[in-house]
Amino acid sequence: MSAPKPPRQPNSESTVRAIVIRLSQRLMRFAALPLLVLAIIVQAQPLRAADNGDADSDSASASGSAVQGNAAHHDKQNEHGHDEDQDRAAKQGFMPGQQRSTGSVVVGGRRINYVAYAGTLVVHPKGWDDVPQDAPKDQDKGDQPEASMFYVAYFRAPESAGTAARGSKQGRDDNGDRRRGNAAATPAQLSADSSPRRPITFIYNGGPGSSTVWLHMGAFGPRRVVTLDDAHTPAAPYRLVNNDHSLLDASDLVFIDAPGTGFSRIGGKNRQKSFYGVDQDAYAFSDFIVQFLSKYGRWNSPKYLFGESYGTTRSAVLINLLENDRYVDFNGVMLLSQILGFDDSPDAPQTNPGIDLPYELALPTYAATAWYHHRLPGQQAGQGQPPDLQTLLQQVEHFAMNDYRHALDQGTTLPTEQRQAIAQQLHQYTGLPVDYILRANLRINGGEFEKNLQGDEDLTTGRLDTRFSGPSYDPLAEEAEYDPQSAAISSAYVSSFNDYVRRQLQYGQGMIYKPEVEVGNWNYQHAPLGQGMPLQQSTNVMPDLEIALKTDPRLHILLNAGYFDLATPFYEGIYEMQHLHIPDSLRGNISFAFYQTGHMVYVSEDGLRQLHDNAAKFIHDTQNEPATP
Repeated sequence: MSAPKPPRQPNSESTVRAIVIRLSQRLMRFAALPLLVLAIIVQAQPLRAADNGDADSDSASASGSAVQGNAAHHDKQNEHGHDEDQDRAAKQGFMPGQQRSTGSVVVGGRRINYVAYAGTLVVHPKGWDDVPQDAPKDQDKGDQPEASMFYVAYFRAPESAGTAARGSKQGRDDNGDRRRGNAAATPAQLSADSSPRRPITFIYNGGPGSSTVWLHMGAFGPRRVVTLDDAHTPAAPYRLVNNDHSLLDASDLVFIDAPGTGFSRIGGKNRQKSFYGVDQDAYAFSDFIVQFLSKYGRWNSPKYLFGESYGTTRSAVLINLLENDRYVDFNGVMLLSQILGFDDSPDAPQTNPGIDLPYELALPTYAATAWYHHRLPGQQAGQGQPPDLQTLLQQVEHFAMNDYRHALDQGTTLPTEQRQAIAQQLHQYTGLPVDYILRANLRINGGEFEKNLQGDEDLTTGRLDTRFSGPSYDPLAEEAEYDPQSAAISSAYVSSFNDYVRRQLQYGQGMIYKPEVEVGNWNYQHAPLGQGMPLQQSTNVMPDLEIALKTDPRLHILLNAGYFDLATPFYEGIYEMQHLHIPDSLRGNISFAFYQTGHMVYVSEDGLRQLHDNAAKFIHDTQNEPATP
């Protein structure tokens, strides 16, 4: 997910702070999270501890921390604005744990039995040492920052575990899950429940500040929530169905919530400073992954990353860390709705005058959106649709990178006749009025486009998925005040997961699941691996991906992008990949897949099917055979 730009001028802190706050409010919605669902409390009876009292039972450790207490007191803010739960955690310390369950999913007409683990691992900031005598001198002073990171892992059950007869309901609930109470898992069982040679994919959303409820409930988990394709989904009851396109047929899956989100928690002194930042976040994920590989015996599995939105930013930093700091090569990295260079975002380019690239990269998405809503001048005149979307996009991409770019490069020296001609062509491709385009100085940011495309009908166009529309909050506002797509689906996802995780994964009783947390103090400064100080520029992690590709010339990348995504426009991803400083011999390691959907391509069932097929093929093509002497 994109994010606010770091300060360019240290002596303009008040201006920068205002920009960051404004951008944070818009960009936190990259994972489709309306502020109305920041805290969902689900009332439920606590699960009984396992009969044998094993530490893996839900009541003993499935919360992943020593912070249990009364649900009514969870996440309570004290008078100083501190999280009392987190303060207690800092004193008591987090404890890892997991809850085991079993189930099945039908993918491609084939039933797949699986073992699920919902649990936590405890991670620490860079510099922490697990050997006390080798630790930094201040590590033994207590109250050290740490994070309890929540995950749900699905392992295809070994054939020896047996498969229930097709159609049998014995020991299985209505959704196909066979539950085994609070079955505890021994270390031996953790390894026995998964195949050490099977591919494994680590999956996460972005934000920053987003949990992974979206990819879990909408894309690759064994169950998915049904929502409307381009309109507001009615309120509960929601439908949670077998996910015909779960990626479990191709890979074992690990859905990870970033520190502080979902059931993940942070604690200790300077906890936000230690985990809320580009580099701090990536280090926490690298710590989590290597611990997971050890815990479940997956060091020799083909390994993959799958990140969405800001998760693509994280992936670029993370794969570089894994290769060059942890010495762990991965087979592939799958990126969905990419943003690597934050100067490319269309959200607020007007705050960065002289940098016109965001307007150019967003233009193809503007055109696709106008096409979808029948707002192109030819459509309005009753002349019908253009021949097809692809033909239109090819024309617009060429215009954006040539005539439009040349015009913007001239700034105030652009002759009046050319200015008028460019405005007229922009009108043809966006449907916006020529006089509005001229008053905008030929530069329309994302929020302005969303507000004005259908403004004459008092409608605001979606941002995460521009196929969606909703009533405008304020008809006189300059930019869109909310995202209709986020508002349309968030309740369905959050409500369904809160029910699913407790009923079927048997985890989270007495706890609050946080789909989103406020990270207004996120540190966007980035120090590429090997450089001691952060670079004084807007966040750009393209060099991290370049280094990762050069370090491991067999690493493969799959970029997935939706044509109707205005949060991270598809052409932005293309541009970034085409401008990586890598040799020609490595360019074949990067592949592309595009969808007639938005940011969350899986919201459309057809988009989900294509995403599954592309991801499954990518995994199949890149999981190497064992090396021979």
